[in-house]
Amino acid sequence: MPEISRILTALDSAAGQPAALATLVKVEGSSYRRPGARLLLLPDGTRLGSISGGCLEEDVIERARRVLATGQPDTAVYDTTAENDLVWGVGLGCQGVVRVLLERVPAARPDWIATLRDNLHARRTTALTVNQSGTALAGATAAGQDVFHEIIPAPPALILCGAGDDAIPLAQLARETGWHVTVVDSRAAYATPARFPHADRIITAPLSEITRQLPLDARTFAVVMTHRYVDDREFLRALLPRDFAYLGQLGPRARTDRLLQELKTDGLALTDAHLAKLHAPVGLDLGGSTPETVALAILAELQARLTGRTPAHLRDRPGPIHG
Repeated sequence: MPEISRILTALDSAAGQPAALATLVKVEGSSYRRPGARLLLLPDGTRLGSISGGCLEEDVIERARRVLATGQPDTAVYDTTAENDLVWGVGLGCQGVVRVLLERVPAARPDWIATLRDNLHARRTTALTVNQSGTALAGATAAGQDVFHEIIPAPPALILCGAGDDAIPLAQLARETGWHVTVVDSRAAYATPARFPHADRIITAPLSEITRQLPLDARTFAVVMTHRYVDDREFLRALLPRDFAYLGQLGPRARTDRLLQELKTDGLALTDAHLAKLHAPVGLDLGGSTPETVALAILAELQARLTGRTPAHLRDRPGPIHG
């Protein structure tokens, strides 16, 4: 579950109690976290999230306690560029300036929390503003205020076509990294909440009905992994002509070539654009063969495609990591 979802869940669990929320609103230079990172402090001392790699959290939590007690917002600026500053500077090596806004979240939760939660579940984009008054849904802002505008995009969708055992770690890893996960299979005994507790949606129906229920858009990724030849062929038949971001096929290249040849023989017209989104075999070559390492290789390729990156070693990347 991504950080913002964990924070929303914690706020729900602490219903009827205030909380303190710290938001990283500005970064100059280098920083472990980027604007939009958050840290939540509950009255019982529970905290979730982070606004740095751990070097600033102690001071932020102390400030959050004061905000929780007084209800007064606070702004903290941490300059880690000064070479003679043993607290925030050379001792940390971050070499950046970060600005953090702290606010009290009242027991009567503001509207933006429910709206953001609903939008994440429904895969809708949310626009927020954070200023000295706190966080709110985007709208009119008083003149002269410093405002952090944040767009929280709709989560990318991952559709797992097949509910075998190797789909379980992929569903879990994808959900924990912020994907909206749908598991589809015609076998009701396989596609169950007990086997896939991390799935946002589970569809069990005949294949012809399943493919009609799949909403596909520019941020939808699908992986075909039924391990059944005929089922894989029918998923490819239904998905290849449709317009969405990415289609992966598990299994050897020769098997996929045979599947595609059968589809062409059956009269399925496949354009270069249709085939361009097909990745077979799916995943990056990371050297693993267990369900967990295969899941990692698949998700690594999905993430790179989502962010428009070419997989490479960070040590060989010139300039900032987050660029």
